[in-house]
Amino acid sequence: MSATRIGAQVRALRMAAGVSGGALAQASGISASMLSRIERGLVSPSVETLEHLAQGLHVPVSRFFSDQARRTDFSHVRAGQGVVVDRVGAVADYRYELLGHLLSGNLFVEPYLVTLLPDADPYVTFQHPGLKFLYFLSGEVSYRYGGRTVEVRAGDSLLFDATALHGIEVIQTQPVSYLSVVFTLRE
Repeated sequence: MSATRIGAQVRALRMAAGVSGGALAQASGISASMLSRIERGLVSPSVETLEHLAQGLHVPVSRFFSDQARRTDFSHVRAGQGVVVDRVGAVADYRYELLGHLLSGNLFVEPYLVTLLPDADPYVTFQHPGLKFLYFLSGEVSYRYGGRTVEVRAGDSLLFDATALHGIEVIQTQPVSYLSVVFTLRE
């Protein structure tokens, strides 16, 4: 990879972090002029210098070698156009509409619009790897997570480790719909 592309990556990461050149130089233990020369592609930084910059930016060194300009993994789903899917282990009358997907990277993200159909029953034994984020759009339910239960309604959110048993314990007010996003590492 050329010094110009590495420099562009350093600058892009610095700008994304909202850090000035002087602040990054100080945090990385290099001179501001050296950082400027690296960002402009005039100098090919040593591995040691890249390690210092990575520490200053709180990113892995590998981020300097990714080609963000060529990334095309992008998902756009228009309102009402998500793909209705039958998820493995899905509960009857829980409708899952996939709202997007990415095919690359180490993180697997599953964003769903979940709608409980009129005959849906409570279900508290969901359990799977990863982290789960729920944002309730409509309805009121009692939601169980492990040994505790919380009352949630439209506008409330939950974030938790999905390896514990979890799910809707009581449906209080229908219709119930929520955004469910599950984050897991790809194997």
